[in-house]
Amino acid sequence: MSNPPFGFGLPDPDKRRENEPSNSGGEQPGSGADAFQQLGQMLSQLGQMLSQAGTSSGPVNYDLAKQIAMQRLNDKGGDKIGFGPEDKSGDSAVRDAAHLAELWLDEATILPAGASTTAAWSARDWVDKTLPTWQRLCDPVAKQVSSAWMQALPEEAKQAAGPLLSMVGQMGGMAFGSQLGNALAELASEVLTSTDVGLPLGPAATSALLPANIEKFTEGLERPSSEVVVFLAAREAAHQRLFAHISWLRQRLLATVEEFANGITVDTSALEQLAGQVDPSNPASIEQAMSSGLLEPQTTPEQQAALGRLETLLALVEGWVDVVVAEAVGDRLPGADALRETLRRRRATGGPAEQTFATLVGLELRPRRMRASSALWKLVGDQHGMDKRDQLWSHPDLMPTADDLDDPLEFSERLGGNGAGGDDLDPIAELERTQRAEERAKSEEQAKDDSTDPGDPDEGKGKAD
Repeated sequence: MSNPPFGFGLPDPDKRRENEPSNSGGEQPGSGADAFQQLGQMLSQLGQMLSQAGTSSGPVNYDLAKQIAMQRLNDKGGDKIGFGPEDKSGDSAVRDAAHLAELWLDEATILPAGASTTAAWSARDWVDKTLPTWQRLCDPVAKQVSSAWMQALPEEAKQAAGPLLSMVGQMGGMAFGSQLGNALAELASEVLTSTDVGLPLGPAATSALLPANIEKFTEGLERPSSEVVVFLAAREAAHQRLFAHISWLRQRLLATVEEFANGITVDTSALEQLAGQVDPSNPASIEQAMSSGLLEPQTTPEQQAALGRLETLLALVEGWVDVVVAEAVGDRLPGADALRETLRRRRATGGPAEQTFATLVGLELRPRRMRASSALWKLVGDQHGMDKRDQLWSHPDLMPTADDLDDPLEFSERLGGNGAGGDDLDPIAELERTQRAEERAKSEEQAKDDSTDPGDPDEGKGKAD
């Protein structure tokens, strides 16, 4: 971000002098009065910026982020909802597509409908509805970086800065807010549904499509827009069934992102170098410092483990949705196979939206193993049926692992004895047996500890006497 943020920077003296009236007082350019006037303008702009940025406190100024995102979307026509100039809302088409998709999904999964509300969103609506979740995802990153920034300052600099440190923190929050606002505007211009990045970003039990973005996505596909809308509605509805009825899934996904973010560490020696590049009189230098590359986080082994778990879980979600939607639409949509492949590639390769998210949170939300996951879910469903396939979601301990994605046939055989012809293993019963075994082990360990307890020291002393 090389441009000064929020539309202000040091005034251009040449342009300012062109617009100024002649100096009747005879003062020469660059005089003390001229310098004070320049400083006054800068402080006035700074005060106006701070007042317009809202009262958001914390590591990220979310009021500013929302203002920037909304303004950028206004410039792009981000309040458009319908599929065409004559369609003012898009609600009717979205509701009809969602209703049809839900009917088809009922035949392809044991999970019931998860959305109680179906809506057509504009890009601005997407920003407004998903911002609370973004706050949960971005706060850990900003806190870690802000904390490292403050800790990297020499002690004498902290004492000299005094109250100015709070302003530095506020400016840091504004810099993060500026980055977030621009990123959200990019994402809002591309996403097709509320679950398009694989996370439950929107309100619970709300299925949402963005008709204006879908209209742009449909261009060049050579498929009727109505077909594309139904296919995307089926994907959104399948995601919502998982997020609504698999109680642990939403929390596990978001918590894993938080775990990754909380583990961020920053090279303090680089921060010390960076601190010398910040000009307190130029707020733009703070944002330039934030985006200079010196703040590149160091990935720890704990983060790598969290990233691995997140990628596997995302792949399992996307693979399951891919298989269930393919079975639901079947031959009902002539272009379903082509749409399925297009969306597979879109999710696997990522676009500007995923790259933007990587900048925001520090990781890429790409289900790299989506095809392997699809193959596993398809195999389990073919060999053991829809019920057993979907029952695996009942508890995280029953879910396939990253190793299982490498060998789906072995997982399927393990699940059902000797595959399609063996005695099927009830995953719920197996989980209950595992829990009972763990409880017995704990009881035996406790009994062993009690038997070796030396007892009351006084009691032992009395016996010795």
